[in-house]
Amino acid sequence: MKKHLIAGSVILAIAVFFVFSSGKAAAPLSPIEDLGKKLFFDKALSSPAGQECAACHGPSVGFTGPAERFNKVGGVYEGAFKGRFGNRKPPAASYAGDSPKLHLDKEGNFVGGMFWDGRATGDVLGDPLAEQAMGPFMNPLEQNMPDKKSIILAVQKSTYARLFEEVWGKGSLDAVKNVDKTYELIARSIAAYERSAEVNPFSSKFDAFWRAATAKGLKVETIDADSAKNFKNLGLTEREINGLVLFNTKGMCAVCHVLTSVNGRPPVFTDYAYDNIGVPKNPDNPFYGQAKNFNPEGKAWVDKGLGGFLQTVDKYKSYAAANMGKHKVPTLRNVDERPTPVFVKAFMHNGALKSLKDVVRFYNTRDKGEAKWPAPEVKANLNTQESGNLGLTNDEENAIVDFMKTLTDKR
Repeated sequence: MKKHLIAGSVILAIAVFFVFSSGKAAAPLSPIEDLGKKLFFDKALSSPAGQECAACHGPSVGFTGPAERFNKVGGVYEGAFKGRFGNRKPPAASYAGDSPKLHLDKEGNFVGGMFWDGRATGDVLGDPLAEQAMGPFMNPLEQNMPDKKSIILAVQKSTYARLFEEVWGKGSLDAVKNVDKTYELIARSIAAYERSAEVNPFSSKFDAFWRAATAKGLKVETIDADSAKNFKNLGLTEREINGLVLFNTKGMCAVCHVLTSVNGRPPVFTDYAYDNIGVPKNPDNPFYGQAKNFNPEGKAWVDKGLGGFLQTVDKYKSYAAANMGKHKVPTLRNVDERPTPVFVKAFMHNGALKSLKDVVRFYNTRDKGEAKWPAPEVKANLNTQESGNLGLTNDEENAIVDFMKTLTDKR
């Protein structure tokens, strides 16, 4: 009991409080969340030391890529070993905790898992988010640690080693008897932080609007041009409501970035499914120039997405062809969060687009001849039903962008 009281007092002393749109402060981090946060920001867990999880998942940009110098070009990030780059843009680490295990839905579509290609299926730990947390540490293109034992030994030397055993029990930080289990606990701790209210505060302008609408018995997911008048004076401007209407109707954004509430909370703007929307190659992706042991195909490398992963798994091989070029639908929460108004973010799985305006225009005009977009990197399985030629005007595109800006949390 005394041990837990000490841990609790420490957590209360160092906790960061976030203010929700309701004006109430969020609860402090629990011990396991605090442990996960310390692991998430620990620069000693890379080789050479200096790169933490937050190097690719920064809070100032919604827990995705925080380095403008990378966003402006390839969009992918350099690992701890100088000159080594990954092959995809960092996905958001926030609002990801509800993603289910990778599975086929009733319509025969893959849903769930983590990473852009779904390879953290959840089959190992029962939790895709925790499995994702296990990946970067030993990836030579990311944190480049040699093995699990080295990671555990680094945690043993940390200032939070005692907290680890307070959370998981005496002897849990073991680097000899059960290395695999200890590494699992590290990953589960990080996942706990990534699920915390600090990372997922639901404190955006949209959230205040959603709560106000829900309190009046209105269903935001049904909004259209006819019902829009019922949603006035609930927190969004008329322009932002117009953007939401377009997002949910003509723009077809909500087909995949769904407005459905989960467990009584506001939507997270993803159905956790996979899609090929015809994103072109990003010629500035430094992965094309990586050494042959990391990229034997060089400039000919093609990102096959989910299909590329499925073809490596015996039970899924028969589904690979139908899923080539598909990538996981990301959350749109904090899609415009940035430290300054002029800060450049990268969008799409390969960072090929650099503004929300470009993203909406791409969805709207991909298949229009005058638009002159580069060819899709993978032409198979291209979604032509919800993207390509939507008929949005320039002002309607801008209205959708204005709405998406309301998804930025107040931190």
